[in-house]
Amino acid sequence: MARKRIVKESIPDSSNKRQVKIHNKSDVPDNIVVKQNEMVRKCQSIEVQLPSFMVDYFLFLKNSVALSTRLAYLSDLLFFCNYLISESPLMAEFEYESSRDIPLEQFAKITAKDINLFIGDFCTRYIVETENADYIMENHNRSLARKKSSLSVLFKYMYRDQLIDVNITEGFNPIKLPKPQPDAIKRLEIEEVATMLESVETGAGLTDKELQYWEKTKLRDKAILVLFTTYGLRVSEVQQLNLSSINYGRGEFKIYRKRGKEANMPLNKSALVVIDDYIKLERPECLEEDDPLFLSLQGKRMTVRTIRELVKKYTAIAMKKPRHSGYSPHKLRATAASSLIQYGFSIYDVQNLLDHDNVTTTQLYSAHRKNAKRDVVSNYELLDEYHETSADENNKNKEK
Repeated sequence: MARKRIVKESIPDSSNKRQVKIHNKSDVPDNIVVKQNEMVRKCQSIEVQLPSFMVDYFLFLKNSVALSTRLAYLSDLLFFCNYLISESPLMAEFEYESSRDIPLEQFAKITAKDINLFIGDFCTRYIVETENADYIMENHNRSLARKKSSLSVLFKYMYRDQLIDVNITEGFNPIKLPKPQPDAIKRLEIEEVATMLESVETGAGLTDKELQYWEKTKLRDKAILVLFTTYGLRVSEVQQLNLSSINYGRGEFKIYRKRGKEANMPLNKSALVVIDDYIKLERPECLEEDDPLFLSLQGKRMTVRTIRELVKKYTAIAMKKPRHSGYSPHKLRATAASSLIQYGFSIYDVQNLLDHDNVTTTQLYSAHRKNAKRDVVSNYELLDEYHETSADENNKNKEK
């Protein structure tokens, strides 16, 4: 009889009715400290559901990886442990009530074959039960590779810490990921960027209902889209911006990148104009204690979801596609990269602007230069060079 392949996911509840106050002595804005604190709480709520012998591993993650990576690894680990007690034949004879009950001696019996079965068979397609519905979940190679990476880090640590006798990660099956194809990278063409900005300025392409909100948010939305397409910012970097992030005296604004990095971005004329127009003419009264730059109509900091939706709407208009086919903010990041390279900026300058760890990531966007090969060969006419050289030699001989 086939397994039901159903797993009940434990969703950590990090809510807390007590008021959280920030005692912040750093120059990191309070809103970012609050967000980091929320992620820490989620990590802690997962850790208490996992076996106690992993305590030292939790400390290892805390000090060695980014906070977002730590949360992702812990989430994958909880998912794996829930699988062990509900689906895996390895622990079928035991009746563990929760993942925390799994003992070290039983966990140490896990082999590479068990991991390969989990990733290659179970994770590809499973069902999540909720109170209202059952969801069929499918993972493709990129997601499977992330789960494999999470487990590899755990078992390598346990082997190094002498909790297990064998490094089973050497037996994990490889997962082939497709190589990034430059032509497959989704982004807007320069002409489509112009159409997008025209739409947010004039309301062209919007429905009657959308036009009602557009009248109240067009300057805000234009400023957001200009920041995305000029600087290639990540959605979190835009959402976290504050009024205090802007330094008019120096002509720059500060953003907080992944892994806690800070960066000062120079304000060009376009960005300065759209931000000033929004602040002076449209920004509503702020109802929050901190000073978020981009506000909702309710006077609160815009959510990441709201920013995603407005980007999706205007990119769909630019491409003349249905709303559900619009692009995410990350596609505008790709748009900025390919546009800057198309305008002739150095790959290394674009890498620095977009905060790519590896220049090979930036090089993917260089393939988007229109007629790049044609430009190269048309500017290097070998026969012309040969004839000019020959003519020069003939003239020198005649002079002699």
